[in-house]
Amino acid sequence: MEGGGSFRNGSSSICRDSDADIFSNSLHKEDDEEALKWAAIQKLPTVSRMRKALFTSPEGEVNEIDVHKLGLQERRALLERLIRTAEEDNEKFLLKLRERIDRVGIDLPTIEVRFENLNVEAEASVGTRALPTFANFMVNIVEGLLNSLHILQSRKQHIHIFQDVSGIIKPGRMTLLLGPPSSGKTTLLLALAARLDPKLKFSGKVTYNGHGMDEFVPQRTAAYVNQNDLHIAELTVRETLAFSARVQGVGTRYDFLAELSRREKEANIMPDPDIDVYMKVTKSPSLVRNVFFPFDFHP
Repeated sequence: MEGGGSFRNGSSSICRDSDADIFSNSLHKEDDEEALKWAAIQKLPTVSRMRKALFTSPEGEVNEIDVHKLGLQERRALLERLIRTAEEDNEKFLLKLRERIDRVGIDLPTIEVRFENLNVEAEASVGTRALPTFANFMVNIVEGLLNSLHILQSRKQHIHIFQDVSGIIKPGRMTLLLGPPSSGKTTLLLALAARLDPKLKFSGKVTYNGHGMDEFVPQRTAAYVNQNDLHIAELTVRETLAFSARVQGVGTRYDFLAELSRREKEANIMPDPDIDVYMKVTKSPSLVRNVFFPFDFHP
């Protein structure tokens, strides 16, 4: 009996070991097949490589796909894996993007904004003359005409919105600007974004990475967003976002992704398949719309 029990225990142990080996070999086989498929993609020319990716189906099967031909179910599955819960997965998703870039040693461009001794002054009416009434509107027109002809001196008062303001906005940080109402917060942001009203008198120095406003185009790297944004009333929220995604364009995303893919190929690095699909989709505004806004919109 003891011998039989020993034999049965030994048999159970052998079966468990055998099952573990089979499971392990199955995983290795799947990994090897995925690696072979990725190696085949890496051998393609750059243009073709930017279109091909590995996509994991809901059943767990990994296949090579053309990102320009993602179906509705594939789009939903991709979004579900990338950001299942926005509050929890958004940070993880961004960290995955950063990790892929850092692995190949690509340094993303950064902008440092410095401003020194900024002064903004204005000529403005005060008291009841500053109220937006029809009478004041007509009086302002007449006064403006007489002022331009040097017949009447301006009755507007000289106001300093802010004086001798200096500071640095470091890249990769969130800067909080605090101040009471009418303290010049909006005016400062407009001055830094080169969107200040030409009627205001501006002095001081603003530099982007050490370059002055005459050497740099801040509108390409900085934007001021009003508190009350304007939208087309006839569009739904989905159509508004889809329209915004299309008109923003992709900038240098294609060149950046091509360089990223080249470095990964040289280092024999296989990225996260879902992140790879996402980045290849975002290189084209039409693909962004098709993946993240499944319903077509034609403005």
